[in-house]
Amino acid sequence: MKKIEAIIKPFKLDDVKEALVAAGIEGMTVYEVKGYGRQQGHSELYRGAEYVVDFIPKIKIEIVVSNDEYAQKAIEIIQKEARTGKIGDGKIFVSEVEKAIRIRTGEEDEEAL
Repeated sequence: MKKIEAIIKPFKLDDVKEALVAAGIEGMTVYEVKGYGRQQGHSELYRGAEYVVDFIPKIKIEIVVSNDEYAQKAIEIIQKEARTGKIGDGKIFVSEVEKAIRIRTGEEDEEAL
C-alpha cells in the first residue's frame, strides 16, 4: 500500500478531486495548510501599509492506495490537474503504508481501503 501526500494550490482542489474520482480513486483526506518553499511568501498592501505574508495558503491531500498501479495513476493525475506552470504549484510525496485497519469492521490492509 502507498500513501500519497500532495500539497497543491487551493483553487486546483476540485479539478484534482474530479479527475481522481473519474479514474476510480476514491477516498481522500483534505487539509487547509500554510507553508512556503521557493515562493518565500509575498508582499501585500492593506489600507496603504505593506506587509509580508510569510506562509502561503495551500491544500494538502492524502490518499492511500492498494498498489503501485493506483499510486502511479494518482501521481500522474495530480501532476496534470494541479499544474499551472507557475511557482508554487506544490509537491507530491509517496511513502509505504505498513498497515490499514477499518475501525468499524476490523478489516485490514487492502480490504480496509
